[in-house]
Amino acid sequence: MRKIYFKFIVVFLISLTILACGGSKSVGELPDISDISKIDTLRIKHNDSSYSIGKNTLNKNKYGIWELYVEGDALERGMVNGSLTRELMDKQEVAFMNKLESMVPSKTYQKFLSKLIAYFNRKIDSHITTEYKQEIFGISRFTLRKYDTFAPAYKRALYLHGAHDIGHALQDLMLVGCTSFAAWDNKTANGQLLVGRNFDFYAGDEFSKEKIVAFFNPSKGHKFMIYTWGGFVGAVSGMNEFGLTVTLNAGKSKIPLVAKTPISLVAREILQYATTTQQAIEIAAKREVFVSESIMVGSAKENKAILIEVSPSNFGVFEVENSNQLICSNQFQSEEYTFDKRNLETITQSHTAYRFKKMQELVSQTNKLTPEKAVDILRNRQGLDGIKLGMGNEKAINQLLAHHGIVFQPQERKVWISANPYQLGAFIAYDLDEVFERFEKDNVRGSVANFEEVIGEDPFMRTEQFHNYEEYRKLKLKVVEGLKKGTNLSEQEILRLSHLNPNYWEAYSLAGLYYFQKKEYKKAIINFKQAKRREVTTLPDVKYLDKMTAKAYRKL
Repeated sequence: MRKIYFKFIVVFLISLTILACGGSKSVGELPDISDISKIDTLRIKHNDSSYSIGKNTLNKNKYGIWELYVEGDALERGMVNGSLTRELMDKQEVAFMNKLESMVPSKTYQKFLSKLIAYFNRKIDSHITTEYKQEIFGISRFTLRKYDTFAPAYKRALYLHGAHDIGHALQDLMLVGCTSFAAWDNKTANGQLLVGRNFDFYAGDEFSKEKIVAFFNPSKGHKFMIYTWGGFVGAVSGMNEFGLTVTLNAGKSKIPLVAKTPISLVAREILQYATTTQQAIEIAAKREVFVSESIMVGSAKENKAILIEVSPSNFGVFEVENSNQLICSNQFQSEEYTFDKRNLETITQSHTAYRFKKMQELVSQTNKLTPEKAVDILRNRQGLDGIKLGMGNEKAINQLLAHHGIVFQPQERKVWISANPYQLGAFIAYDLDEVFERFEKDNVRGSVANFEEVIGEDPFMRTEQFHNYEEYRKLKLKVVEGLKKGTNLSEQEILRLSHLNPNYWEAYSLAGLYYFQKKEYKKAIINFKQAKRREVTTLPDVKYLDKMTAKAYRKL
């Protein structure tokens, strides 16, 4: 488990992300909004799952995914987006703020954090293009007014676009770990490029409930889709009308001290304005970022994928030679990062190298990849050579916490996105050519998904093992809270941790910590040793188990 000071840093950083507030001097002047009075934001509600403003629509499909279409210039897109998705934005903001209040209940401390946020974001507006500031301003007009005491709506919306970056800065504490792959030529069934990824960004169950597949038809640039959430216009997973795809994977980062360009807005700019990998490189190279990130770019025109590896002080491009596949976890692979100290450290101490090897194993063992086979890979829960990792282990490709899984067939402009929960639900198919043709021609009132090509849900969802995992997650929260407060838990509850998740080292580690706290050192040692016999997630975790075992022996 994490050291106490690590937990403090986590609370501090998440609080920075969630609070996203500050004084009036933290951000410059508002973008040009002179045309705002001309924009129609009168939303028509057809029913609880269907809304429209002209051709702009928001519909919920039968799998629980919201389908959003917006068109026009930046300010218009933002205003229409905000009006259509206001309830979804409310849920996201409430989830963020409730999490903050549970972690930092002190009003005094919240005010202190607001001053830190003001300083942290003092230059963010100078690193965001006018177009995206206008779009974010339009969205901010429909955020909850009750949080304006933390920060005015526009600033709050602007800062929250850096939430992904702060969350990935926490990857240093092993809280985030995305995995992706691309294959082409004779590695796929049709010889065309195929891209798959899991977006393992977790900000609580409430954060992941309402997902949006958004289709943008901007007045400038290319049409594109992203898989996202209310109030967020950056891209973490997306594809444009020319079959150019982007997916983000975190790299090893310092704790940032000043906000620059949010990486999701760099990815969004690539989607909107690039059609080739070279154009994507040129866009990424001109933006200053404040965390390290690998951007996997897939190109239908070139039938290949590359990695653009960015950090505050370095820039590299990785392209495989004489190969038909590309694997990405959370480590940099380009020559520019060969001797990067932080990158080498994350390879040796985190779970990124393990997931990289596991993805290599899965892709190499799978002949003639198809979207269905790609989904199977993204759902894999085993370790190397089929080792049982326990459910929720971050060494797994499927960590059972992903916000989403996604698969692209760029040449055919097709995408499959996962429904809840995690990447276990059905993968819903969309054909971008058909989708945009429908939206531009008609006032769409139903789903634009291609239900004939849906990939079914994982049968694992219907097993006792999955229900045990869901119970384990709830019990784990109760135990962790009990450890924090020093409250008593029943022996049955502690034993049930390992009963529900017998192959996961964390279940035994938690039990060991509880017994250590209760001065039952023999039981603590037994559980720490049981944890060590499982596949422990990271080298720091292994060292921590050794340390706690030694401490328990000394207490005897």
